[in-house]
Amino acid sequence: MRVRVVRVALVAAAVALLLLAVPLAVAIRFTFFADEGGELERAAMAAVVRVGPGLGSGDPVELPRGQGEVRLGLYDPAGRLLSGAGPATGGDTVRRALAGSVARQRTDGELVVAVPASSGERITGAVRASTGSRGVWARVLWGWAALLGLCLLALGVAVVVARRQASVLSSPLEALARTSLSVADGDLTARAARSTITELDEVARAHNAMVDRLARLLERERHFTANASHQLRTPLTGLQLGLEAALADPDADPRAALAEAAERSRHLDRTIDEVLRLATAGTTTAPPASGQGAGDLLEAVERRWHGVLARDGRRLAVVWEEESAHLPVPGRTTDQILDVLLDNAHRHGAGSVSVSLRDLGTALALDVTDEGTAALDARAIFERGTGDGSGIGLALARELAEAAGARLSLSGTAPTRFTLLLPLDDDG
Repeated sequence: MRVRVVRVALVAAAVALLLLAVPLAVAIRFTFFADEGGELERAAMAAVVRVGPGLGSGDPVELPRGQGEVRLGLYDPAGRLLSGAGPATGGDTVRRALAGSVARQRTDGELVVAVPASSGERITGAVRASTGSRGVWARVLWGWAALLGLCLLALGVAVVVARRQASVLSSPLEALARTSLSVADGDLTARAARSTITELDEVARAHNAMVDRLARLLERERHFTANASHQLRTPLTGLQLGLEAALADPDADPRAALAEAAERSRHLDRTIDEVLRLATAGTTTAPPASGQGAGDLLEAVERRWHGVLARDGRRLAVVWEEESAHLPVPGRTTDQILDVLLDNAHRHGAGSVSVSLRDLGTALALDVTDEGTAALDARAIFERGTGDGSGIGLALARELAEAAGARLSLSGTAPTRFTLLLPLDDDG
């Protein structure tokens, strides 16, 4: 780009200088020849003033000596040379002067000016002044050389300015190219810096916005993969264990096993839908979470987790008030959050686990409590990668809660208690 900017600037400067220099060169030539013609005319006029009286009386006339290379010649009314230097007959220039006007002509490498000489009202002759045009051309060429030198100097200045401007224009673009290469190599933290050029700043802002969106999309994709893996593992494991237990027990009722498998499959389907809904949140308008009675939801949670905790000799208590059982909650979202919290209590907690529902008037509070102790503070425990597990579950639970307009927090550390606040509609 630097070379192109310099090339464009030089072409523009050369065209501008050409458009300026050509008229100036013509003006120099015209001026120098006009000045020389003026000098010849003044010399001829001076000679006319000096020889005028003598020429009319017939007395011998002596012309003054011309300065430099100027040659003076005196001609009679018939156009014949009387004295001085010049051709024997004056030619067209002298004839026009004898007709009463000052005549100028350039022929055969010579500049000629003829001025009429008069006595009274009668033209008595003409004075012819001439000089070679070589000297004038020499001055014209020197003028053109000076003009060429100025043009070359202007081109040199244009090169310096163009190189500087090319550097100013190309540096931000080169930096933007380096940033783009860094992003292409996987560094999504690279951002284009601002410059002093408004248009390039617009490009940098657009580039940074694109990288921000790309980073969010890639992060959402990674989170979706991790969330799906985390959320599908537990129901798939439960489904597998239930079917294996039914196969291992010859006296087991296959219809009961199939019914349990069907319920777990439906829960698995709801889990997939909820993970997909969370993945689309922020990019498109996600469908609202379906409403479900709080009592029905807690009964389903108790059925899923009672056996899991019982196999480890742990007790699960689910408590809610009868008047709160009919209140609607975002079923799929709440279901997933409770699964995460109960799985966390199962894996990292201790003792009995309780789930309780409280009606706060404007919101419902769901408390999940176990007899263990939380070792992390309330902020760090919800960060991805925190803890001795995958560090996904609690972070996912908070994201699900925020996507549903709810709030999940660590409300107690000894014993460990998580509280999910679900806002109620005004008409609920």
